Amino acid sequence: MADLRIKLALIDLSGTLHVDDKPTDGAVDALKRLRQHGVQIKFVTNTTKESVHSLYNRLCKIGFELEQKEIYGSLAAASDYVRKNNLNPYYLLTDDARTDMPANDPDRPIDSVVVGLAPEQFYYENLNKAFRVLHQNPAKLNVSLVAIHEGRYYKTPDGIALGPGFFVKGLEYSTGVSSICIGKPNEYFFRSALPDNVAIEECVMIGDDPNDDCLGAMRIGMKGYLVETGKYQPEKYTKADLPGVTGIFARFSDVVQHIIESSRP
Repeated sequence: MADLRIKLALIDLSGTLHVDDKPTDGAVDALKRLRQHGVQIKFVTNTTKESVHSLYNRLCKIGFELEQKEIYGSLAAASDYVRKNNLNPYYLLTDDARTDMPANDPDRPIDSVVVGLAPEQFYYENLNKAFRVLHQNPAKLNVSLVAIHEGRYYKTPDGIALGPGFFVKGLEYSTGVSSICIGKPNEYFFRSALPDNVAIEECVMIGDDPNDDCLGAMRIGMKGYLVETGKYQPEKYTKADLPGVTGIFARFSDVVQHIIESSRP
């Protein structure tokens, strides 16, 4: 399929451009080539372990050229959601990610729980505090469980690791409160990442998660390219599991090469 009209690439970070502090093979140069080809770039990520500023510094340190304003993450979307809904949450977040979120109001009761990927915070005492906010709040009908994302797992140098979705679903099960998912694959997240001057059909999403990245973006009319460098595990999927995925590539640099070659006259 030709990509003649691609003006904007939404690019996942962890597992697509890098795994922890190591870029995926050829990703640094491929990103430069994509920019030179005239494609606008926005990095869209469900990463919630670190603030946008920390993530930006880490990406620069490992060789990527970007501006901090090009990063649009589920943390930013969740922060907007908390402010717009005037919530006063109990946060299950890392200390660094917490700096991107609104401060608590000590004069108001805790009325919600916000969950991100925070391995150091997922121990019984903290989870029980979250449970009690949701279960015992006297205004239970108004209480909120906000999932910054519900990822099942993610890629680390040591292999696949448990994502925050496990803890979100556990809180749902124990309290009867349904979560509000903010990040990918939420339609709101993808639409809010697009600039006004680019149409949906002129965009492509590149990521390592078949559902959260590719199919999530494709549900609103974008192209979706899947890479095999992160958590995607080919042995766990059949073609029937990936209906309509625009393309599957070994790595990000292969997607960039495809976009460039497909747009040649």
